[in-house]
Amino acid sequence: MITVLKQIVSLFVLVIAPISLAAQPVSEPVESPAQYSVTNVVLETSLGDLVIALETERAPITANNFLRYVDEGRLDGTVFYRRMELDWGTQPNGLIQGGTQFDPDRILLPIPHERTTDTGVLHLRGALSMARNEPGTATGDFSIMLQDAPGMNANPDSPDPLWQEGYAAFGYVTSGMDIVEAIHAAPTDPDKGEGWMKGQMLAEPVMIMKARRADTPPD
Repeated sequence: MITVLKQIVSLFVLVIAPISLAAQPVSEPVESPAQYSVTNVVLETSLGDLVIALETERAPITANNFLRYVDEGRLDGTVFYRRMELDWGTQPNGLIQGGTQFDPDRILLPIPHERTTDTGVLHLRGALSMARNEPGTATGDFSIMLQDAPGMNANPDSPDPLWQEGYAAFGYVTSGMDIVEAIHAAPTDPDKGEGWMKGQMLAEPVMIMKARRADTPPD
């Protein structure tokens, strides 16, 4: 059994709970089961396109919040600005993070928290998950998992209220995991970031040039 670090963060960061390697299977990017409705979104980045299936039926609050950011152009011109590496399990492992950061002209009001135990949308490889501080504070920042991260799912049996709630997963990358891995491999700046996040910020953030519904043609 190998237990990994617990990282506590604000809107700028996510938390990775202690996870057992033996309990962490590796999966391919997933598609929502056919019986559930999804809305497909394309993130056009400076390294290539990501196609995302938003779980608008199973995680309607979180997925529709993200879709509003897409439809209103609030993600256009934002960046993937951070990568976190985990040195255990299948490599590369960890997450990338992007979104509106603290831009007051982009962020919308925080949304209610949707537990994975309620939605069934889990933190698997390729999952999108909302960044937040306390549950119910998520706005327009999100992360993408490079490998399965079950420790981020809600755990009602945990003595810690944070882990009882977990993080809100709301969709999956269905095409473009090579782009996710390329972003994760980008160099970081050793002087950027604060506290234990120092060194996790990308030296040259990767731009999200446009976010659009998949049925909307590119400009």
